[in-house]
Amino acid sequence: MKYTVITGASSGIGYETALAFAARGKNVILVARREEKLQQLKEVIQESNKQLDVVIKKADLSKKEEVYSLYESLKEYTLETLVNNAGFGNFDSVAEQDLDKIGNMLHLNVEALTVLSSLFVRDYEQVEGTQLINISSGGGYTIVEGAVTYCATKFFVSAFTEGLAQELAGKGANLSAKVLAPAATESEFAQHSLDVADFDYETNVPQYHTSKEMAQFLLDLYDSNKVVGIVDGYTYEFSLRDPIYPYAARPTN
Repeated sequence: MKYTVITGASSGIGYETALAFAARGKNVILVARREEKLQQLKEVIQESNKQLDVVIKKADLSKKEEVYSLYESLKEYTLETLVNNAGFGNFDSVAEQDLDKIGNMLHLNVEALTVLSSLFVRDYEQVEGTQLINISSGGGYTIVEGAVTYCATKFFVSAFTEGLAQELAGKGANLSAKVLAPAATESEFAQHSLDVADFDYETNVPQYHTSKEMAQFLLDLYDSNKVVGIVDGYTYEFSLRDPIYPYAARPTN
């Protein structure tokens, strides 16, 4: 049996991505802090297909030790796809940002994603049909006013994943690395970024996608031979692209 692992699966893009892969008959491993939300998602999936194996892993990936213990617990499964979706944002000027929150954001958006990606590549780079999909942002290609530090974390995700994709291709690896860059997406993202209890996208955001739409874009990327799936921040059109960042390969001699 093969499994698709999705971090940050308790809500938003992660939740809908889990449903989308399950709809394709994929066994899924759901990772998030809120175990009760994962249990609810498991029940929804198994109502549609009782044959699927749905595994729940409770983990706070902003804590380094839980990142490693999560991956260790995955070794009993044969993995096919890892979707590094867990992450959160922040809207504040650099001078005013809460450094405790920023520290957690750096641990989650950058460190956890890098560790999980590295361990997955180490184990699966020569396994046919495997994919790593890291969730970045339109803010991983354009710096957004008031979200400089958040964008910097997503620039890292984009550059790291694009570079990894180039590195794997140069080695003739079987594993594919890809990056999804959403624009505004209806989810819990705004609540956590703004530290508010509720956020109405209909009222406050002129244009956005639903998490279900973004999960479909993720599947489009999954099905393609492209490295980047990106939403245009002005037109909100989705496109599949080759790597965007320049890549300087080292001379062989």
